[in-house]
Amino acid sequence: MLRQYELVDRVLEYDPEADEALLNRAYVFSVNAHGTQKRASGDPYFSHPIEVAGILTELHLDDETIATAILHDTVEDTVATSDQIRQIFGDNVARLVDGVTKLSKIEAQTESERAAENLRKFLLAMSGDIRVLLVKLADRLHNMRTLHHIKNPDKRKRIARETMDIYAPLAERIGMYEFMKEMQTLAFQQLEPEAYESITRRLQQLQAGGGDRIEKIKQGLKDLLARHGIEAEVSGREKHPYSIWRKMQERHINFEQLSDIMAFRAIVKDEDQCYAALGHIHRRWPMVPGRFKDYISTPKRNGYRSLHTTVIHDENQRVEIQIRSEEMHAEAEFGLAAHWAYKQGEKISPQTQQGWIADLMEILDTAGSPEELLEHTRMAMYQDRIFAFTPKGELIQLPKGATPIDFAYAVHTDLGDQAVGAKINGRVVPLRTAIENGDQVQVLRSKAQTPQPNWLNFAITGKALAAIRRHLRQVEREQTIALGRKLYEDIVTRLPAPLGADAMAHALTRLKLPDEAALMQAIARRTLTDAQVMEALMPGSAGADVAHSPPQSSAISIEGLAPGVAYELGECCHPVPGDRIVGLRRPDASIEVHRIDCPTLAELAERSDEETDWIDVKWGNKTEGATARVSVEVKNEPGALGVLATIIGQHKANIINLRLDTRDTQFHTNVIDVEVHDAHQLMRLIAALRAADAVNAAERV
Repeated sequence: MLRQYELVDRVLEYDPEADEALLNRAYVFSVNAHGTQKRASGDPYFSHPIEVAGILTELHLDDETIATAILHDTVEDTVATSDQIRQIFGDNVARLVDGVTKLSKIEAQTESERAAENLRKFLLAMSGDIRVLLVKLADRLHNMRTLHHIKNPDKRKRIARETMDIYAPLAERIGMYEFMKEMQTLAFQQLEPEAYESITRRLQQLQAGGGDRIEKIKQGLKDLLARHGIEAEVSGREKHPYSIWRKMQERHINFEQLSDIMAFRAIVKDEDQCYAALGHIHRRWPMVPGRFKDYISTPKRNGYRSLHTTVIHDENQRVEIQIRSEEMHAEAEFGLAAHWAYKQGEKISPQTQQGWIADLMEILDTAGSPEELLEHTRMAMYQDRIFAFTPKGELIQLPKGATPIDFAYAVHTDLGDQAVGAKINGRVVPLRTAIENGDQVQVLRSKAQTPQPNWLNFAITGKALAAIRRHLRQVEREQTIALGRKLYEDIVTRLPAPLGADAMAHALTRLKLPDEAALMQAIARRTLTDAQVMEALMPGSAGADVAHSPPQSSAISIEGLAPGVAYELGECCHPVPGDRIVGLRRPDASIEVHRIDCPTLAELAERSDEETDWIDVKWGNKTEGATARVSVEVKNEPGALGVLATIIGQHKANIINLRLDTRDTQFHTNVIDVEVHDAHQLMRLIAALRAADAVNAAERV
C-alpha cells in the first residue's frame, strides 16, 4: 500500500501546484473513517481507496480527483456523511464522492433492478463530471485485481460479468484501452476459467518454442523504418487471452488456426510519418485484405486515432501493426483522462458531455424497465463500430449491422421518429438494409410518420430501440385509456341511477388508484372487473355478488383504435372489418377480437373459464384494413402461383405472407395472408380465385 508521503509526492511530481493539504486531509480522514475494517483479503480496508488513488496518479489526474478516490467509500462504508465531506473538502469533492458512491442499500426485488439503479445514478453523475467515471473505473480495476480473495464463486462471477458488460466497454469508450484489457482479462479468468487456462498455457508454450520471435520481428520493423529515415519506437506483444478467445468464438476456429496473435506498435514523430511508415511496411510485406483501418482520418467516437493494418510476415505469419504519433499514443493510453493531464503547467478542461454520454442519458430517460436500461446501455457501448456519412459529410459511428433507422436516431431523435425511407450511396433502400463501412446515408422523412412496431425487428442500437419503445409505450397507454373510457361509459349506463358529481373521486379513493387515467387502464386490461368498478362508483349497485355485473348494454366500437396496441386480432380466425366479432378480456392483457364463429370461442364456452370476460365489440363505420388468411388449392402446373398473385393484385389486395402447406402430383395447397379493406372485398377475392381454371378450391381459414 502507498504511504501518505509517497502518494502526495506522486501527485506533486506531475503537478507542483496541487493542493498538498487537501490530499493529506483526505488520506488521514479515510484512514480514520475506515478504522479497523478489513477487506476479503485480510488487508486493512483503507488500503483499497489508497490503491485506487495510486492508479489515478498514473493518469496524472488533478488533486480533486485523487482526493475523491481516497474518500470514495467513506460515505457508503463508514459513519462519515456527505455533509462532513462537503464541510472538510468542499462542494466539488463532495459531489464527485456522491457520484462514485455505490448504492448498496437500495431495496430492489431483482439483481437486474439493483444493477440498473446503480448504473442509473452512475450515468447521472458521470454526465455532470467525467471524473466520476475515471474514479469508478480505477475502483473497479482494483476490485478486479483482488477479486480472487472473495470466497463465494457466484459473487465473483456476478462482479466479473458486470465488469465485462459495463465497465470494460466504458473504459473502451473513453479510450482507456489498458484499463479495458486488464479488466477483460481478469473477468475472463473468472467467467471462463478453463478457456483462460488453456489459452494462457498455449501462449506460454508458444513463447518457449518461439524464443525471441517477437524481438526479431520488432527489430526488423524498426530497422525497415530507420532505413527510410523514420525514427520509431517499436514494441511487440502477444494479444491478451480474452482477445484471442473472442476471435476464436467469432471465427469458429481453434487456437492453432488463429494466425494473428501478435501485435506490434510503431510510435513515430507526427501524422505525416504515420502514413509514410504505413507505405514502407506495405511495400515490404503483403497486406491482409480487409484488415486495414484508418482511424486518423476517421477517428473513433472516443477520439482514438491510429493506423491499423495486418501483414503477412515471414514464414506466412500474420502480424497486426498499429502506427501512431506520440500525441496519438498519449491519447490512446490515457483516453479521456488525457484531458486532465498537466501539460506545460496548464490544466486542460475536459469535455464533460461527450456525444456518447448524451446518448446514454437519453436512454436513461426513456428506458421502461431495469432490464431495458441494461440492455440498451450495453448496446450503446458495443465495441465493433462502422463509419457512415451524412450527405453533408458528417461522420456517424454505429455498431456493425446497423440500419438506416439506427443512423437516423444517431443523427437526431426527431429524424428517427419521422423516417420513411433511406438512400444509401444515392440508391433508395428499405429501412432494414444493413449499412456498410463508408456508406453515405440520406434519411427520407415525413412529419406524418411515427415509429413503427416492426422497426424493433431490425433496429440494433440502444438509442434507437429506447426511442421506438418509448413511443410505442406512449401510444399503447393512450389507446388503452381510450378503450377503457369506452368500456367505462357502458358501465355507467348499467348503473341503476345517474352518477353524482364527486362519484369518480370517491371511486378512485375506494379503488386506491391515483387518477382517472389509471382507472381507464385498469378497466381496459381487466385488472378490475365491471362489477368492481360499478360498486366503487355506486356502492350496492352490483348487488350482493360483486363477482358478476349486469349484462353489457351496447357493443363497444373499436373504431379509431390500432390493432396490436389497444386490442389484438385473433391469430386463430383473422377477423376483418365486416365480420361479426366478439372480444375476450383476460386479466392484465389486451382484448382479443375473434370472429363470432371462431372455434376458440366454442372451446372457451365448454371450459367455462372464469378468468375470461366476453364483451360485445363492433368495428365502427370507418374501420378498414386487416389481414385475412385464405387456403387455396391449385393445380400442380407451371404458372399456377402467378395466376394467384395476378388475381389478388387485380382485387387491390396485398400479399403479406405465403406458405406452401401441402403438395402432391396433382395439386398443392398454399396458405396466403392477404391485406384487405373489409369482408366484402375478401369474399369477392375468394369468388374470383374459385373461378380461375388453375384453382381447385379456395376457402377462408
